[in-house]
Formats: sequence, C-alpha cells, structure tokens
Amino acid sequence: MHFRRRLATLVALLALTVVALPGIAATAAPALPAGAECPNGTAPGPPVDTSEAPAPGQAEPAALPVPDPPVGGPAMGSCGDVVGDGTPPAPPVGVVSYVLADLDTGAVIAARNPHARLRPASLMKTLTGLLVAQRLPMDEVITGTQEDADQEGTRVGMGPGGQYTIRQVFDAMLMASGNDAAHALAVRLTGSVPATVDLMNTTARDLGALDTRAATPSGLDGPGMSTSAYDLASIFRVAMRQPAFAQATSTARIAFPGWGPNPGFDVVNDNKLLTSGYAGYLGGKTGFTDDARHTFIGAAERNGHRLVAVLMRGEQRPVPMYEQAAALLDHGFALTSPRPAGQLTDAAPRAESDDDAGTTAAAEPGGAAPASGTTTSWGTPLLVVAVIAAAAGLFALRTSRR
Repeated sequence: MHFRRRLATLVALLALTVVALPGIAATAAPALPAGAECPNGTAPGPPVDTSEAPAPGQAEPAALPVPDPPVGGPAMGSCGDVVGDGTPPAPPVGVVSYVLADLDTGAVIAARNPHARLRPASLMKTLTGLLVAQRLPMDEVITGTQEDADQEGTRVGMGPGGQYTIRQVFDAMLMASGNDAAHALAVRLTGSVPATVDLMNTTARDLGALDTRAATPSGLDGPGMSTSAYDLASIFRVAMRQPAFAQATSTARIAFPGWGPNPGFDVVNDNKLLTSGYAGYLGGKTGFTDDARHTFIGAAERNGHRLVAVLMRGEQRPVPMYEQAAALLDHGFALTSPRPAGQLTDAAPRAESDDDAGTTAAAEPGGAAPASGTTTSWGTPLLVVAVIAAAAGLFALRTSRR
C-alpha cells in the first residue's frame, strides 16, 4: 500500500512537471479533461433549422474524437481566456471563441476556448481555397452550370454557359464569398462535391486540424460540420503561403464576366478590414449562417510582424466583427516579445498534381484519423518525457524497498 501511495504521488508530481515544461507557459483557467464541460467541447450546439439534417437513409455523423492532450499545447485546452505568462490580457470581445496568433512563427498570443467546436460558415472556404491554390491552374477556363447558379446563400453571379478563368472564380469565392464559385471549384477539383468534401477532411487531418469536419465546400451548414478558431488560424496560416490565396484575400475589386445577355460587373471584397483601410491589412474572410452566426478572419502586418485573428460565433452589434478583430490585432502589435500561450499546428498537406487530385482516397465522414505529417502538437514529446520519468521513478521506488 505504501508503494502504491508513493507511486500515485510520483504520478501527480510528474503531471505538474510535464505541464510546467519550458516552451509554452501560459496564464489560463485550469484545463479540464479533453472536451469535458467546455462549451462546445465536442460539437457545435443544436442547429436552429433543418439545414444540418442528414439525407434520407444517412446516419447523423458522430462527434469527432477530442485529442488528449490538446493540439497546440496544454493551455489550448482551456475553456476560457488564455495568454502567455506575463502577457497582458487581450481586450474584451463578444465572441464564443477566438485565436490571435503570429502568422510566421505560429505562436498563439491570446485565445478564448480555442478548440471550441463551432460552425465555420464561409470561413470553410479558406480550406477549399487552399486546395484550389495548390492544385488548379489559374489560367484554365471553366464553364458555369445551372447547378452553380442554383446554390443557396451568397452568390457572385455565375451563370450557365458563362466562361470564367479559375482565377476569376477563385478570387470571387474568397473576396465575395460566392457559394456558386465554391461549387464550381469543388466540381473542378475532384469531379464532384462529395469527393472534394472528402479531400477537405483528409487535408484537415494532414494539417492536424482535428476539430474540423467539412460538410460542404462553401461552408453552408451541413451534417456534422465543425471546426475551431484554432484550426482555422492554422489552415489560414498555411493557405497564406500560397501566392494566389494571399493575393485574392487582399484584392479590393476585380472585373467578373457576364453570361448570356447579362453584362460583366465588378466583384468587391466584403472584408471591412480591407475596405476600411486597416493599416497593414494582409487578407481575411467573413462568414455567416443562421447556425454559425458571424465568423471572421483578419490578418495584418506591422513592423515586420504578421498576425491573424480568428473570431467564431459573434454578432455585429454593438461592435462589428471586423472592429473586434482590429482590437485584437492592435493588441498583438502593441506587445513586445509576448510569451506564447500555445502553438498553431503546421503540417503541410500532401501536394498532388491536377491529374490525380480526383483520385485522393476518401476520408470517412464520421471518423477522424490521427494527423499525418509533422504536426506541431506538444502531446508526443511530453508523453515521452512522462513515460521516461515514470519509469525512472518506479525503478527508484522499487530499489528503495529492497
């Protein structure tokens, strides 16, 4: 019995030591067991309409597994606000979840419930856009279809028989959140929307974005759709390394072709961090659905530092989402050498040629495999330390009894 008590004490001390290891030091509410009690710890809340109802004969997707330890470091499992040790708290914002991070180093400067599983709305187009920027030739011409034109929600104005370069459709998807554009690009990527959704989910896992499950390429609500501010910051960070993606999200206006008797028109970027003239704006994305509420990504650069803010499930009143994002970015830029509270995941997805993009192995919609590649999660190295220390302690205890 004495041996068991001493071993239990050792394990408890070891757990404290592992959390306190150098690399990521943070101030936060105590982390709970993975997914336990945190708001939206395992899945978004109930939908407000039938948009997420499975098709007849299909089962409701099970919640994605919750990684333990949290991806990105122990503090990323916090349910509340978190900053690095010694870093001033971020300004108050009226959203359920947010992440403020360095685009270059991936250091998380401040966050609130960063792994809360919420609906992305059109922020999911950042994942679609990453795949398009990696895989499709921007100068190729595609033909619009009636199915493109019939998409729900925001449409840029594609029409059946219209001729568009992939660059025009891609820009319109990211600038004006065209669901018709997202549909056309999804079909071009793999030959069908379901195959592209599978590819998106495979890519999310490759990136270590384990809170993310796409149900549509546009971000329209669908069965099992979820992501997190942490995942979206990580996805956006990788996507911004693609020149076509970075250019599209920072472009204010483009000319877009008409179709049939309809003349061409201008497409305007709807991200007000750009149109309001926010200093150093780099790019971003807006989103809204009834189930997701308002979502927002904004990134900027000042004095050689590039930051991104991701806000999930907010409202435009009393403070517009872009102003809430600006407040977070301003806070980050005002800090001097802040200590990180966590680390964005950073595993480059496997690049494929255009020829084999449509033959990518489909992901199981209801499951989640461990991320492949080099995911920046602190779980594995800390676990190794824990195992070694535990073994050493056990050996010492046994020796002392002899």
